[in-house]
Amino acid sequence: MNYQILFFCTMLSWIGFSQKEKPMNYRKFDERTLHFGFMLGVNMANFNTFPKVDAYSKYGLKSVYTKTQPGGQVGIVTTLKLGTPVVRLRFLPTLSFQERAIKYTFVNPDPNDSKDLFNEERVNSTNLDFPLMFQFRTLRVNNFAAYVLIGGQYSLDLQSQEKASQDLIDPFIKIRKNDLQGQIGLGVEFFAEFFKFGFEIKYSQGFQNTFIQDGTPVSNPIDRLYNNSWWVSLIFEG
Repeated sequence: MNYQILFFCTMLSWIGFSQKEKPMNYRKFDERTLHFGFMLGVNMANFNTFPKVDAYSKYGLKSVYTKTQPGGQVGIVTTLKLGTPVVRLRFLPTLSFQERAIKYTFVNPDPNDSKDLFNEERVNSTNLDFPLMFQFRTLRVNNFAAYVLIGGQYSLDLQSQEKASQDLIDPFIKIRKNDLQGQIGLGVEFFAEFFKFGFEIKYSQGFQNTFIQDGTPVSNPIDRLYNNSWWVSLIFEG
């Protein structure tokens, strides 16, 4: 998937920069210091999952991994030009919806049954994300430009059950409400007559362990969980 995304963005860049000279739309865009807009997109959320070293001998765990699940996001874009059209600071408060599925494989305790036991736990999040990123953009070629992003974000999980009482009959995975993540990305921009349209891909990686160990059968085999996600967004600025 990563190679396909890179190839797609490379082709868009090649197509844009190989254009013949055309009249430039929205010439005043780069003259303004501050721009506003909105963002719509989808995401694929996941965890970097680390089981306990003794999970096999102690809990009969054969494997544990997280399956990526699709989600969506919507946000408000504020972009500040830092003295030059090619360097900008972007603040993009976002409401995102994410889901991850943690899958377990256990050794069957029944000596007469060789089939493994399977379990799945789903972790849902409704986040307020506050990414702050530097945008390094190429100069415009006709009505096209490309850029890269680097920065970080603070995430507040409104759906976190960090302080909720555990259900011993049907236990669930607890993750922390707050998280800090680094972000990198790239995108392309197309200038229409009165607005700018962008297509953007970002990757986020959490810096801190968000997992809460509370001694339940579903949490015992796990040592650490780190958030990560891919973001694909459409951005409109005026």
